[in-house]
Amino acid sequence: MSFALWSLLIAGLMPYFTVALAKAGPNRYDNGNPRDWAGSLRGFARRAHAAHQNHFEFLPFFTAGILVAHLRLGANAAVDWLAFGILLARIAYTIAYLMDRPTLRSIVWSLAIFGVIGLFALAGRGA
Repeated sequence: MSFALWSLLIAGLMPYFTVALAKAGPNRYDNGNPRDWAGSLRGFARRAHAAHQNHFEFLPFFTAGILVAHLRLGANAAVDWLAFGILLARIAYTIAYLMDRPTLRSIVWSLAIFGVIGLFALAGRGA
């Protein structure tokens, strides 16, 4: 199985990592009222929860890009490298979010989005 396909598993696990960070914060997680709990978060835990939500928002677009590229091109080194770069950008995004660095966060978020656009472009040209 190609790295690009494995990257879907990694990207799919990222939201669970960040929500675990939010749950480890000072506000005890309330399984009975998770929405109220999330609304009460502040600081680091709030940013971790926001990163959690953004990982879920990003996942369908990334998944579509990987699958379209893989269906069109098969196992392909360029697709693998783009997937790797996108994952690195998403990890940097998470770190920037947790460290409260909004400008850096926006830059690496953009890099990840452009990476997904690159997956579609590769698939479109059939390289």
